[in-house]
Amino acid sequence: MKYLHTMVRVGDLDASLDFYCDKLGLVEVSRIENERGRFTLVFLCAPDDVEDAKAKRAPMVELTFNWDPEDYGGGRNFGHLAYAVEDIYATCQKLMDGGVTINRPPRDGHMAFVRSPDNISVELLQKDGSLPPAEPWTSMPNVGAW
Repeated sequence: MKYLHTMVRVGDLDASLDFYCDKLGLVEVSRIENERGRFTLVFLCAPDDVEDAKAKRAPMVELTFNWDPEDYGGGRNFGHLAYAVEDIYATCQKLMDGGVTINRPPRDGHMAFVRSPDNISVELLQKDGSLPPAEPWTSMPNVGAW
């Protein structure tokens, strides 16, 4: 058995690609436009996994955009996506600079949570341990649900 991907339904493909690619830093590996089924699938992976993802050897996130509008409530009901990052403080700062709310700041130098435009919870974990606690993160409160 091998983990392949997590599928996330999205309501606005452009907003989701802006979040996952431009702000979070994932890379689009492939895209399928299915006119008959009226949907688009976009497969994303972490930058370090691009070559393996293209060879279908790395886990990916599949964004599923149905062309006909639907309401997708309860984005947290499946759990969350999780990514290891090189510098959790720099990643969170980049997300904040892009207008993303840090729901659970990395007060411990190790873990943070944010949400996608479709309310999907995304966990960010510091690669190789934890960074020393630092301001403004240690004093920052939780915001909303994560």
